[in-house]
Amino acid sequence: MTVPQMIAQTYHGHAHQDPVDRVILDYEARFLRRKVLMTESGERLLVDLQQTTSLDHGGVLITQAGDEIEVAAAAEPLLEIRASHLTRIAWHVGNRHTPCQIETDRLLIQHDHVIRDMLKLLGAEVAEVVEPFTPEGGAYGHGRTHSHDHGHGHGPDAGHTHEH
Repeated sequence: MTVPQMIAQTYHGHAHQDPVDRVILDYEARFLRRKVLMTESGERLLVDLQQTTSLDHGGVLITQAGDEIEVAAAAEPLLEIRASHLTRIAWHVGNRHTPCQIETDRLLIQHDHVIRDMLKLLGAEVAEVVEPFTPEGGAYGHGRTHSHDHGHGHGPDAGHTHEH
């Protein structure tokens, strides 16, 4: 059994050098603080960051030895959304704080039967696909969006407001 190599930091841009290996992670697995990951070559790495971090597709992890490990988004089941009025559809997806990959002619979101049904009622075409998921970041272009379920309160708004 190989002792995991400690990860010292993350870098949210492109590699400065040729990465020595790569980790392929789905959207949920790219949100971590401390976790053992398996690289593409079969090496185990212990990621131990100071705070919970969202790793970006194309970013790198930097080991204590200074080696760079590329981060790649894994293919995962998603919903592909197409519509002649895609901007309006994107507003409805965003209004529900749903992570969303925005492209010129389509949106990609994680499976959610309630949102799928709502989008179909709004006239969108929704199809199941399996692709890497690289949604837009949160406010100011970084971080993560969150689902609309805040896990507390009762009723539709339960003291929750969208005014900021």
